[in-house]
Amino acid sequence: MGEALAGSNKPLIITAHANGKASEDAALSFIEKSVRASIVSLAPSVHGAGDKGFVPQLIRIAQERGSSAYIGDGTNRWPAIHRLDAAVLFRLAVESAPAGSRLDGVDDEGIPFRDIAGVIGRHLGVPVVSIPREEAQAIFGFLGMVASLDLARSSEETKGLLGWKPVQQGLLADLEQGHYFTT
Repeated sequence: MGEALAGSNKPLIITAHANGKASEDAALSFIEKSVRASIVSLAPSVHGAGDKGFVPQLIRIAQERGSSAYIGDGTNRWPAIHRLDAAVLFRLAVESAPAGSRLDGVDDEGIPFRDIAGVIGRHLGVPVVSIPREEAQAIFGFLGMVASLDLARSSEETKGLLGWKPVQQGLLADLEQGHYFTT
């Protein structure tokens, strides 16, 4: 795709992910060919109606286990962004992000994991429990490692660069709406 844009100064926007360094480098290499390449790094939780990511998995696990768990004292933080705010960020990146920009798609900079577990537990009517780090993978499966990380991030530079202003509700307020708990 980058070759098709060579010489055009048109945007090439990619989404960063944990193992995406090679794709990031490949995209940014097109800057030398007059492509306005930039990278959007989204929060681990992109939430909103229709979410199929981490939060629905946490809800499923809590339903199956009969408890909503967090690791240790639960103060590790997860950033989040509403899917509609993420869409606006991508639009702004296409319209005006300078070549080489690394944009942070984050609104909630860091929600304590125990607060997320608390809302899930309350909506499901199950206890909220602390588990030791050693049990995280057994309980959360592939989410075990991610659930234990402190991932707080800021998007202040992105907001300043693009004039982006997230306006949708945060993750906890979105969870409180109840749509995550209807089948």
